[in-house]
Amino acid sequence: MKYYNYILVLVLGIMLCSCNGSKVSNDLLLTKINSVDAKVDSLLALMTLEEKIGQMNQYNGFWDLTGPAPKDGAAAKKYEHLRKGYVGSMLNVRGVKEVRSVQKIAVEETRLGIPLIIGFDVIHGYKTLSPIPLAESASWDLEAIKKSAEMAAKEAAAAGINWTFAPMVDISRDARWGRVMEGAGEDPFLGSKIGVARIQGFQGDNLSSEFTVAACAKHFAGYGFAEAGRDYNTVDVGMSTLNNIIFPPFKAASNAGVKTFMNAFNELNGIPATGNKFLQRDILKKKWDFDGFVVSDWGSITEMIAHGFAKNGKQAAEIAVNAGSDMDMESYLYVEELAQLVNEGKVDVALINDATKRILKVKFELGLFDDPYKYLDENRELQVTGSKEIHEAALDMAKKSIVLLKNENKILPLKKEGLHIGVIGALGADKTSPLGSWRIAAEDSTAVSVLEGLKNHSTNKISYAKGADVSVGKPNFITEVKINTTDISGFSEAITLAKQTDVIVMVLGEHGFQSGEGRSRVDLDLPGVQQELLEAVYAVNKNIVLVLNNGRPLAINWANQNIPAIVEAWHLGTQSGNAIAQVLFGDYNPSGKLPMTFPRHVGQVPIYYNYKNTGRPTLPAPDVVFWSHYQDVENTPLYPFGYGLSYTTFKYSNLKVMNVDAQNNAVTIEVNLTNTGDVKGKEVAQLYIQDLYASVTRPVRELKAFQLVELQPNETKRLVFKLAAEELGFYNDLSEFVVEKGDFKVYIGGNSQATLATEFSL
Repeated sequence: MKYYNYILVLVLGIMLCSCNGSKVSNDLLLTKINSVDAKVDSLLALMTLEEKIGQMNQYNGFWDLTGPAPKDGAAAKKYEHLRKGYVGSMLNVRGVKEVRSVQKIAVEETRLGIPLIIGFDVIHGYKTLSPIPLAESASWDLEAIKKSAEMAAKEAAAAGINWTFAPMVDISRDARWGRVMEGAGEDPFLGSKIGVARIQGFQGDNLSSEFTVAACAKHFAGYGFAEAGRDYNTVDVGMSTLNNIIFPPFKAASNAGVKTFMNAFNELNGIPATGNKFLQRDILKKKWDFDGFVVSDWGSITEMIAHGFAKNGKQAAEIAVNAGSDMDMESYLYVEELAQLVNEGKVDVALINDATKRILKVKFELGLFDDPYKYLDENRELQVTGSKEIHEAALDMAKKSIVLLKNENKILPLKKEGLHIGVIGALGADKTSPLGSWRIAAEDSTAVSVLEGLKNHSTNKISYAKGADVSVGKPNFITEVKINTTDISGFSEAITLAKQTDVIVMVLGEHGFQSGEGRSRVDLDLPGVQQELLEAVYAVNKNIVLVLNNGRPLAINWANQNIPAIVEAWHLGTQSGNAIAQVLFGDYNPSGKLPMTFPRHVGQVPIYYNYKNTGRPTLPAPDVVFWSHYQDVENTPLYPFGYGLSYTTFKYSNLKVMNVDAQNNAVTIEVNLTNTGDVKGKEVAQLYIQDLYASVTRPVRELKAFQLVELQPNETKRLVFKLAAEELGFYNDLSEFVVEKGDFKVYIGGNSQATLATEFSL
């Protein structure tokens, strides 16, 4: 096969490039041969302009790979491009047999035999699903999140995939936006840490391993700030927000060695991100020195026409490549327009060379040139897919993602015997919805339901009544979810069951496809007739444990006021029911903390903990109206960022600033953490700071450190937090990172409303 001949080409290329024709030593020659950059340069020298542009072209799977090649139409044209070497990547081709089919064409039928990179949306697992990313973020457990990504990569790689379009590191403060389920929530510090953990899990220590995949930080940039929480909408933010809130997770991803970036659908300050030179060339590739490649989002190059930024496809291609978008996902414009644009002098061939080199470099790093079929082992696919190891990791992650929001009178944990438990709600028996959104390779009905989980983990009598459907029909990935807003015919059965049982586990919330891309909502209440069902059941049996399945924060004021126990269980993936049951029965003590603020009412949105004070932050006098507030709802959230209860209790004490190194902008802070309850538990100890006076107004508090600590009953640990310039500084109005001298306040506790505080000065 042709790739075996590359070493000869490389040696020849290096020998020809030796300085002034002088002899190159064996050691130097070996060093250059082993250099990825040298290999890329040697290959690039052999490529025609059209072949280079081909590497910048990505197609979706476009024919049945088990059938004959397409003979006519658009599919036939794409097939011919593949055979000519005019395709650098394909996405949504999965499974060893299918991937081998397209890889064989690329390697054995094209002139140069350059292998394809195979991309797929491995967002929270491949076939075996972990919790949705927002749920995983609620664990605040970076090692568990890294392990989850590692298992996802392993299962996906076994199916022939070598590139995932994850992690999404967009910060968002608006729960109406459906894609909050795909990220780490509202905080740039937590989001940065989680993004890096996922990248490390996907890419591992050796990208050329057959068990790792290249990661992709997306969507660069500002996508999470879409106006009104409406997907694909306009974004208009100032430089302070861009530098201090939006950019940090992306910069952390670049620093962590993520191999690819994806640009965004939205415009930013009037310029579509796909055609935004400031973002892609000035910031990412120049200022941050990112050496991977940038892929467009699906069709986002051609969408610049609809934005009113390009008059036609040719101009859109010109804008995108000049701005720094290296690979065209499903717009077809690079392969159709770039060669002519280069010939006309509108696109410098140096930009084509740069983009192609970036793409080839990732392929070399993946080991695809050493063996294009390295990911394609059918025996490994069978052994890895759905393995015990992957299921155990998914269960562990699911348990750690659950957040206990309320536990009045210690109704939880439930006894494992002697109870009659009623499970009410369509989601309680659902085996598909818990898989959540972005689960393209997973099969329907493969999740463990809550009903099954409760039966698996106790000898209690378990009875079930649906009560009411959440949705009508069978929701899928590409269509709107139709919500049941009228059918209450099952209420009577649920009420009858509620009267007969000791405790009710009501499983309510959103269908798994109510969040995700294109799934924005204007209401954050329980969808459809579920609130009515909850109140009807409560009227006959108040002993209720409300288990929420959702992909975003919800406004559940009534439930908070009336229901004794509330468990935020998100969409937890394949092992959902087992994880929920283990928490409800106390086999696992919940330790999750919210990565996003829960509002009292949708009218508060966007609501977030790290807000600015404004000039009128507090009530000036009784009944005076002139201050920043609502007339009908208080400013505070229902549940703050970082909030989560446990089956034990914790106490923070003896907070001290131990050392202030003003010269090096470093501070050491210590606090005691004690388990004051009677069971072992984990606590996420959170440290927030407030820069009291600065040249640019600063938030009322910002998360700057956290530790996940496990304590036995009555055990105390002394926690040490070390803050450096990175935590103490910020970007000013000139986009300069500064650490300013002055006074700081420190808060430490179990959520963002912690009251234990002290101060220090730099």
